[in-house]
Formats: sequence, C-alpha cells, structure tokens
Amino acid sequence: MAKPQLDTKVISGNKGPGQASKFVRENQKSLTFIGGAVVAMIIIYLAYLKFYIGPREIVATNQMHVAQDFWTKKDWDKAIKGDAGYPGFAKIIDEYSNTKAANLAYYYLGIAYLNKGEFQKAIDNLTNYRGDDNMIAAEALGSTADAYVELKDYDKAQTYFKKAADKASNKFLSPLYLKKLGLVYEAQNDFKSADDVYKRIKSDYPESPQATNIDEYIARAEAKL
Repeated sequence: MAKPQLDTKVISGNKGPGQASKFVRENQKSLTFIGGAVVAMIIIYLAYLKFYIGPREIVATNQMHVAQDFWTKKDWDKAIKGDAGYPGFAKIIDEYSNTKAANLAYYYLGIAYLNKGEFQKAIDNLTNYRGDDNMIAAEALGSTADAYVELKDYDKAQTYFKKAADKASNKFLSPLYLKKLGLVYEAQNDFKSADDVYKRIKSDYPESPQATNIDEYIARAEAKL
C-alpha cells in the first residue's frame, strides 16, 4: 500500500528559514532605518526627561512650598495666586506643565477653589489630577463629588463618591465617602440604595466614626422604603 504523500503546498502560513532571511536581505535598509529611528526616539525622550523635565521639576518643587504653606493656613487666594516672588498653584500648573509638581498642584488648586465656593473650577482642577498616591487620588475624587453635590448634580456626585470609596479602599476614607454616597441617594429619593450603603458601613467598617450612629441612618432610610 502506497504511503500518502505530504503536499507541502497546503502547509498554511509556514515560511522556511530561507524565505525569512531573503526578506531580511531585501529589506535590510528599511529595517536598519526603523531600528535606528526607534533608538533615536528613546535617546531623545531620555534626554528630554533629564535635561528639560528634570530641572523644571526641581524648580517647581522648590517654588511650590510657599503656596503649600498658604494652603495649609487656608489662605486660599494666596495659595491660588501666590505672593511676592513665589507663584501660586495656578502659575505652577501654567509654567511647569508635565511635571509631578504641576500634577500635584491640580489637587491643591482644586481643594482651594472648593473652599472658595468656586465649584466648577474645583471640578476642573481635581479631575486633572493624575497621581499614584491612593489617599490623595481618593480625596481628589471625593472632593470632586462634594463639588457636584454643591452644584446639585447628584448623578455625578454619586459616581465620584463610589470611585472615591473604591480608590481609598481603607477604613478611614471609604466609610466617609460611602456615608456621603448614602446621603446623595436619599437626596435622589433612592432609599433602597441608601439603606444598602449604610448597612455596608455597618458590616464592613464597624469601628469607623461613620458607623457610630449608622443605625439611625438605616432606620431613616428603611422608614421611607
């Protein structure tokens, strides 16, 4: 019985080493150019970080401490606009964009505007903050929600309080934002969701300050179901 012959024409997608090396030979100049371009881009980027962003980062950080001091003292106008020879957070963002200092300045500036009652400006700055610190990121989200509450945009407030509680993921901030979320639900007459959130505080964060009188909030929400 004759053995079946292997039809090499039907082997899909398999190219021999000869074909691959032929491709490399025929496109060597293009491949060399592409590889050189990638290396050049990496070098340019590293130089950009070292010789442009690096020095600007140092200057911005050194200048920002005065604005931080005003912020700590709740002198919101000077924290925003600066004083004498030192810039406020608004100028730090404007003059030192793409630095970590400018990114952090968005958070400080947003909180300052929130305390001044300029809620849309607070939102605009807080939502521009992009940080790795979970606590600050959670506070930025929670403060954004506070601003939306003041604007009576409860749908967005609800969204940001949820994000803040999830981002914080700790026993200090999460129950705080969950309780605020419950109050937003009540403002929307969604007492079932409010009841669920309050009960979550009671079960997940029993030792938090928010859990101290949470039974009163649960009873109030359940009375309206």
